[in-house]
Amino acid sequence: MFRTLKMYFDFANEVNRKKLYTAMLLGVLKAMFAMMKIPAIATIIQGILDNNMSSTTVWTAFGIMCVSIAGQVLVGLKTTMLQTEAGYNTCSGKRIEIAEHLRYLPMGFFNANSLGKITNITTNTMEQLADVATLVVMITTQGIVTTAVIFVFLAFFDIRIALILLAGILVFSMFNSLMQRATKPAAPRVAKAGETLVSAVIEYIQGIAEVKNFNLTEKTAKKLESAIKEKQVADTKMEFTVIPYMFLQGLATKLTGVVMCIMSVYFYLTGSMPLLYTIIMTISSFMIYESLDMMGGFSALMRNVNIIVDKTNEVLALPPMDIDGADLAPKGMDIELKDISFAYEDKKIIDGVSLKIPANTTTAIVGPSGGGKTTLTNLIARFWDVDRGEVLLGGKNVKDYSFDSLMKNFSFVFQRVYLFEDTIANNIRFGEPDAPMEKVIEAAKKARCHDFIMSLPEGYDTIIGEGGASLSGGEKQRISIARAIMKDSPIIILDEATANVDPENEAELTKAIEELTKNKTIIMIAHRLKTVRHADNIVVISDGKISEQGTHDELMKNDGIYKDFVTERKEAVSWKIA
Repeated sequence: MFRTLKMYFDFANEVNRKKLYTAMLLGVLKAMFAMMKIPAIATIIQGILDNNMSSTTVWTAFGIMCVSIAGQVLVGLKTTMLQTEAGYNTCSGKRIEIAEHLRYLPMGFFNANSLGKITNITTNTMEQLADVATLVVMITTQGIVTTAVIFVFLAFFDIRIALILLAGILVFSMFNSLMQRATKPAAPRVAKAGETLVSAVIEYIQGIAEVKNFNLTEKTAKKLESAIKEKQVADTKMEFTVIPYMFLQGLATKLTGVVMCIMSVYFYLTGSMPLLYTIIMTISSFMIYESLDMMGGFSALMRNVNIIVDKTNEVLALPPMDIDGADLAPKGMDIELKDISFAYEDKKIIDGVSLKIPANTTTAIVGPSGGGKTTLTNLIARFWDVDRGEVLLGGKNVKDYSFDSLMKNFSFVFQRVYLFEDTIANNIRFGEPDAPMEKVIEAAKKARCHDFIMSLPEGYDTIIGEGGASLSGGEKQRISIARAIMKDSPIIILDEATANVDPENEAELTKAIEELTKNKTIIMIAHRLKTVRHADNIVVISDGKISEQGTHDELMKNDGIYKDFVTERKEAVSWKIA
């Protein structure tokens, strides 16, 4: 238990840790105010025993009781505020820390780890940190502090009863330690079940259209039901593991109070304890029962604190890419790949590629699906680090740049556009949050999306759904291009930007891309012939290698992959139903 509490305190940052320690010190004061009930009661009992009950005695006891209650309320309020602030601030701080850490992880991490795991940690785990973990720590630490104060109080009056209490605390702690040890093997299953359930829910919701289209509702629902069932079984097993130890903890708590009462009466009957002390010890036994019972009731959740801290630290411990380069501005926009290779897990994706991309030229990358086209552009932008060789920008290795200074030089337009649940204006100014509205409108006009934006109910203040669900594919693409125009980076990477656009939007999208790519270095991945044939250099990637490169006319003279690619496209266009 103490190890877990220390782990939680260490997990919080210095500011929140100070709040927690201050709350613990105030907890001592709160416990002392609570103990003032005993002198109040003792004053009344002493008056009765001495047959000297007067208004002064009554008012004295009443005054002590009022101070006790008022002190508990005021100190308790401040203590709760400090602990709650520390809990929620730690939660928000860790969320930001995780988000910052994820920025600098290689993209391979997001392929190798399920979206459910990341989502579960940043949502469910962090919510448990703010709510469950903080509550558990609050109540457990208050129980420990109150028990310690009562022990000191009892030791002052009668060391024998204090030792009985100490023995009860040791037995209680033993059962609590056994419980923590018993739940440790089951904890990973509970955590895994939570991650699997979140993954299953996300997959079910995101793929619901395809599920219905292929009539796979029953099959997909079974997968979701299986995840729900596993979560239920894991949680139930954990509860059944905890219950026997909770019973033994409760039994130890009750027996401690009973033994304290019995021994107090025994000491009175043998003449070694005054009647007043006997009554005080009896009252204290009920207070200690309340304190230990409160602490024991939440101690089973201490394992959750361990899990929360461990899962969060697991993400934060993932090794990021080396991002400690200098804040450099490249002397030129020439890009060079020198014999680069890259493997994802055991599969080699890029194998010994060398390529020069001069500034202000257009390079088209084509080739069979799975040949390594997207991976190559990701390596250029340093979404991954190469396993061998060098990627140079302006004559310097991309690793020499800090990640932020490197990213300033690149803008991306992907096949799958993601827009945030926010206003259209904020989505456009995403890379420049403080940009004036005039600049947003100018970028939108260049991207050919101003007219359709103005036709929306709230214009640029229209809130679009998560992922841009309320817009068509072409509209989303044009907004993403407006966003890239706002960034105004010298290098533009287009990854199948026009692949899934309807004919009505294609002409506008083409004009938007022309605006975006004026006087830029362009690297495009495309399957459409008309977007490729005018490129300064066409690079054909197959099986992770450059099989051929050159202009359209040069490659058409070869009997290679590119010529086959063009021939297939022409045949597909000319194909008609008889």
